[in-house]
Amino acid sequence: MLENLRNIGIIAHIDAGKTTTTERILYYTGLTHKLGETHNGDSVMDFLPAEKERGITVASAAVRCLWKDCFINIIDTPGHVDFTAEVERSLRVLDGAVVLFCAKGGVEPQSETVWRQADRYKVPRIAYINKMDAVGADFCRVVEQIKQRLGANPLVINLPVIQNDAFTGIIDLIEMRYYTFSGLNGDKMESRDIPEDSLDFAQQWHTRMLESLAETDETLLDLYVTDEAIPVDLLMQTIRRNTITGEMVPVLCGSSYRNIGIQKLLDAVVDFLPSPLDVSPAKAVCNGNQADLQVLPDPQGDLVALVFKIVTDRHVGKLAFARLYSGSLDAGSYVYNSNRGAKERVGRLVRMHANHREEIERVEAGDIVALIGLKDVQTGDTLCREGQDLLLESIQFPEPVIQIAIEPKNQSDQARIMEALSRIAAEDPTFRLNYNKETGQTLIAGMGELHLEIIAERLSREFKVNFNIGKPEVAYKETITQAAEQTTRYVKQTGGKGQYAHVVLRLEPAEGFEFVNKIVGGAIPREYIPAVESGIKQALEDGVLKGYPVVNVRAILLDGSYHEVDSSEMAFRTAAMIATRDCLRKAGPQLLEPIMRLEITAPEEYTGNIINNISNRRGRLQSMDNVNNTQIIRGCVPLAEMFGYSTTLRSLTQGRAAFSMEFSHYEDLHIAS
Repeated sequence: MLENLRNIGIIAHIDAGKTTTTERILYYTGLTHKLGETHNGDSVMDFLPAEKERGITVASAAVRCLWKDCFINIIDTPGHVDFTAEVERSLRVLDGAVVLFCAKGGVEPQSETVWRQADRYKVPRIAYINKMDAVGADFCRVVEQIKQRLGANPLVINLPVIQNDAFTGIIDLIEMRYYTFSGLNGDKMESRDIPEDSLDFAQQWHTRMLESLAETDETLLDLYVTDEAIPVDLLMQTIRRNTITGEMVPVLCGSSYRNIGIQKLLDAVVDFLPSPLDVSPAKAVCNGNQADLQVLPDPQGDLVALVFKIVTDRHVGKLAFARLYSGSLDAGSYVYNSNRGAKERVGRLVRMHANHREEIERVEAGDIVALIGLKDVQTGDTLCREGQDLLLESIQFPEPVIQIAIEPKNQSDQARIMEALSRIAAEDPTFRLNYNKETGQTLIAGMGELHLEIIAERLSREFKVNFNIGKPEVAYKETITQAAEQTTRYVKQTGGKGQYAHVVLRLEPAEGFEFVNKIVGGAIPREYIPAVESGIKQALEDGVLKGYPVVNVRAILLDGSYHEVDSSEMAFRTAAMIATRDCLRKAGPQLLEPIMRLEITAPEEYTGNIINNISNRRGRLQSMDNVNNTQIIRGCVPLAEMFGYSTTLRSLTQGRAAFSMEFSHYEDLHIAS
């Protein structure tokens, strides 16, 4: 039953407790029989060697559990900014999300990033303030930060109870009951009367909750104004409706590590987050027709599915994770990949429980499954029935900002290293593999130093390749600062049929890439126009300054001519490439460098040293906040200046500061003369 299905993601800043929370969910729903701990390296969700060693998540893991007759598909995502693509692709296919916040750290930079990602995909969410047992935990401050920094409308439905400086339980503001969690692993949940010393505080927040909800429901408003008892069912329905529309974000609290509050969080997932029937239907376009089509979550309809993740497995080959938006799929049946124009057979269907597989025979609309047997498939591909040719909106990923050179230690590793890198590139959309023709180097690019470090570990550990790597380099880009025109005639006579193409091209600064065809009267036949666009794009891959990709260009094909016998697609592609390169030289080429958003948390006495160091690194200070005698410094700094910054910061602050960094934007690079 679709109404009894929840597809949710666990998203948050690094070290907020996502994996620990997911491990508790698996335990309380009966999927595991012992509590896995990230710090011991025995958690179910962090099963990769790199995750066990570091105690962090680097790849999203999927699992399915049952709570209150509801099946819940959970995707536990990484918190580190280098792996933000895992969050991006997960949110694209999920119906709801649980956003975790640390009760001490509050809304941190990556919290804002994942929140904006959820905003972009209009994903309903609930907030869970974790680590209420930590020294310095402040529930009310985090709620206020959710409101101020994220622009959300938090609806507090749980309150923490602190007795003798210890977090003892939570107050449910809907039922107005106090819940404690005892037993060996917190599995004994008891409902009690609210403690006397917490009653006034609870009453204040209960009134706030009712007032917020009354503004959105007339029946509830009438009962509230006349001071009549409000049924719990009505409160639940109103909260659910406001959560699904995104008007409100229910806020719960707990301590996952201390086994407090997880059962109430599971209740909230079932009660408030949407089923596939509650969210807006997915939109698709039919190839060649840009009109939007609605894809309804109907198991009896035609198959429409989106591949959102590719994993290469040693035993079964390529695993394609897919979300079914419509129809059903049987093991052994055929699907049509409309992005590749190819029909392929699905050998097996498996339901993933982290790294364990459960083979199934059939999957229906609304569900998430892994397909085995597809060979030519990539992240973002649409699967449908042959003849339908539908395309779902693909997934947008950020561009890599850092690159390193890599080379095999001996000739025998050459073929193996390229095969291994190609397999990793097929799995990871933010990983790029390039060959620099000028230097003869193979370059790999990613989202940060940790991202590339883990890829290097995989090459050594999984693929048994011996290699050397260079120092990290910044992935610069190039752009143009002014408009320029170029007329190019490409004429080549070889005795037989020659080559002839004539193009008049104009390049202008723009946002992104745009190709405009202004040919009239058939000066260039229509069949050659795609070849011109292809030539322009190919030329923009290598800029004229340093060979970096050229971005933010509008290319306008103004005029040209052709020869009835000698013209060809190859001739027009070559002419377009020559014209583009010549045009780039005239258009004021400019280098662009990646700018990182930086947040530093440090004791007040080190503020001056930190700010001076940021200035020396060509950084700009944006804001400073003082929280509990700790200074939070935010700014923007070029990535080129940030290599090895962790060592510098430790020496500046005697190891008492921490920082986080994420990509912000590209900016003109001004090199001092």
